[in-house]
Amino acid sequence: MQGMMMHIPLRIIEILRYAAEAHPGAGIVSVRTEGDIHRETYAEAYQRAAQLAHGLAGIGIAPGDRVATLAWNGYRHFELYYAVSGMGAVCHTINPRLSAEQMLYIIQHAGDRALCVDLTFVPLIEALAEHLPDGLRLILMTDRAHMPESKVDFLCYEELLDGQSTDYDWPVMDENDAAALCYTSGTTGNPKGALYSHRSTVLHAMQLALTIPRSLHEGARILPVVPMFHVNSWGLPYAAPIVGASLVMPGGKLDGASLWDLMEAEQVTASWGVPTVWLGLRAEIGTRGQAPAALDQVVIGGSAAPRSMIEGFEKLGIDVCHAWGMTEMSPVGTHGQLSASMDGLDLKEKIDRKCKQGRRIFGVDLKIVDEHGARLPHDGKAVGELYVRGNAIISGYFNNPEASEAAMDAEGWFGTGDVASIDPHGFLYIQDRAKDLIKSGGEWISSIDLENIAMAHPKVANCAVIALPHPKWDERPLLVVVPKEDKPTLGEIHDMMLEHFAKWQLPDDMVFVDELPLTATGKVSKLTLRERFADHVLPDAG
Repeated sequence: MQGMMMHIPLRIIEILRYAAEAHPGAGIVSVRTEGDIHRETYAEAYQRAAQLAHGLAGIGIAPGDRVATLAWNGYRHFELYYAVSGMGAVCHTINPRLSAEQMLYIIQHAGDRALCVDLTFVPLIEALAEHLPDGLRLILMTDRAHMPESKVDFLCYEELLDGQSTDYDWPVMDENDAAALCYTSGTTGNPKGALYSHRSTVLHAMQLALTIPRSLHEGARILPVVPMFHVNSWGLPYAAPIVGASLVMPGGKLDGASLWDLMEAEQVTASWGVPTVWLGLRAEIGTRGQAPAALDQVVIGGSAAPRSMIEGFEKLGIDVCHAWGMTEMSPVGTHGQLSASMDGLDLKEKIDRKCKQGRRIFGVDLKIVDEHGARLPHDGKAVGELYVRGNAIISGYFNNPEASEAAMDAEGWFGTGDVASIDPHGFLYIQDRAKDLIKSGGEWISSIDLENIAMAHPKVANCAVIALPHPKWDERPLLVVVPKEDKPTLGEIHDMMLEHFAKWQLPDDMVFVDELPLTATGKVSKLTLRERFADHVLPDAG
């Protein structure tokens, strides 16, 4: 027997229509590439999205077509999210930090019909122009006054909107129709596409709104440092309008000083981003002698946050919410928001919980399995490969049947490639990426655990641990350090680590670098470090 309820398809454009009616005073503050600050309410964004949809239809964009973006966080990028998906096309965000080869690959693989570009990236497009597909329409996201001279034939974004109606007959499509396309960073092999639907995106937005209320609430002012080209800015452009939170978009200025100034000027209450960004903000807070006045919470994801970073923010009165997810998960899968029942924990116990990746959000299921695929208990002790399933998790990769088959298990769960444990309270702890674990003498060493302790040393600005081959032990850890003014000795690092690790688990050697290489998504590239130090000989491995 079926229920007797209306079935109204879930559509992304309904999020913005709702925000325009229910939260007309909330909206978007943007640091523009033109150099000024722009302000726009959600009601104004909804009208401009309608004008943009008319403009895109006027240049031949039809339902199912892919419209790519190469842009920073800003109001025009936000408008594209809603106009493109709303008209039945697919919004394909491209990471400008990818290599030229990867960028061209995903433009071809996605079959993009148009590419919308911020002013910053004009030189990049000019360099790629002769390799771009024939017929690709290029749209520069600015007004006529700021259109530069270029050998590339750009359309002007604002001219697409000029004179268009602020009403649009948004089609009522199947809620399972494709709405957005994001590619993995492609650190191994070609990037792979996660093709999100209207249904998955709307559900993920509502799940976020329920899960992290300290950030997402009416009147909040959220600064997404995580880029809109990185897994749809972790869903913030969809979740914030639902609850009536305003978005403060930083554009391309993501250094500590610029973020601090923007947070202070715009009274930002929460900010979301990867650990490498927070290192810069923490340093700026130290320089200024105080945190931005209204900042109440930071959400840290993308890679594990060191304990020292979490403690540093908490001591300033800024709540830290550790989160975890993947491009394939839309992307948020777990959150570290502590429940009211945990208020009685002492500070150390709270930090212990916050150092984990948190509990699953509603709509996401987690399981850990052994090497034979058998499920392991969630007792905080068993460690296995992490699999996930849910209504905002991919069932396969776009136009890539081989990768799709390899990613899913026999029960239809997606394999994350992470090695993890889950405790009785439901808290997930990522031990490491499977490829980053160090196997020494038949035992495993977590590179993440070693890094987290090393980061607490007062002479360490940043660090990473990688495995190097060893003739006796198979692999041994090498500690790569970005030092502060004074360089630590390996003995000093060992002394700190011995409180937490057995002696055999400690790094065999330490090297210094000026900076750590980053992936296109702002994570430390251990692949690059392994290549760089491939010829490094450990002290007893000669």
